[in-house]
Amino acid sequence: MPLLEVNRLKKIYTTRFGGNPVQALSNVSFTVEQGEFAAIMGESGSGKTTLLNLIAAFDKPTDGEVLLNGKNIHSITEGEIAAFRRDHLGFVFQDFNLLDTFSNQDNIFLPLVLAGKSYEEMESRLIPIAKKLGISELLMKFPYEISGGQKQRVAIARALITKPQIILADEPTGALDSHAAEGLLKIFTEINQAGQTILMVTHSIKAACHASRVIFIKDGELFHQIYKGSLSNAEMYQKITDTLTMIATGGERFE
Repeated sequence: MPLLEVNRLKKIYTTRFGGNPVQALSNVSFTVEQGEFAAIMGESGSGKTTLLNLIAAFDKPTDGEVLLNGKNIHSITEGEIAAFRRDHLGFVFQDFNLLDTFSNQDNIFLPLVLAGKSYEEMESRLIPIAKKLGISELLMKFPYEISGGQKQRVAIARALITKPQIILADEPTGALDSHAAEGLLKIFTEINQAGQTILMVTHSIKAACHASRVIFIKDGELFHQIYKGSLSNAEMYQKITDTLTMIATGGERFE
């Protein structure tokens, strides 16, 4: 059974003043296997962020379902949803979402504090993660004292420390320079190779080349998918470029 199943997902937004409804997603279906690193790409307004928000249970679909390990995440009550996200999902955002009044260590500990974990357990979880991400010397500093690339590594540590079933990353390299972005993608590759499932929304072709599969969304529909397999990064880059060009020039959806 796939770890994540997106089945016939549809999302229609209506305005409070009765304007024309906007269909952000239309009948989107795909699966993500345990241990997979999948990327979602598409033009601005294609529905990528809407899709990620539905998978994260930040929003509810108009129709369809999202299953995590066979459980419909939208059947969870409002009172349970925050705990569900904390226990099963890890988040990495473009703008880091770190609290400047907390040390980096306390930012990483926050989801475990909310879950009622002991300091001893939090520390035992953090030590190997901090070492792997190269942030052990940054833990007592504050987010405003470190670089963007270092902030993103702290954010990844915060995502990993809950031992999530899947990491959802929204444009994780968007606020980083090329050097920091490459370092982040190397980390994503390493943690994926260690078994962590990742689903990443990105505009970056270079970032998408690190994924094992790229899912393309156009006008709220699944347009195409590319599996990396034995392709080199250069070959993957070209295939992604060709598909994005087809999307931009009005090519027909792949069957």
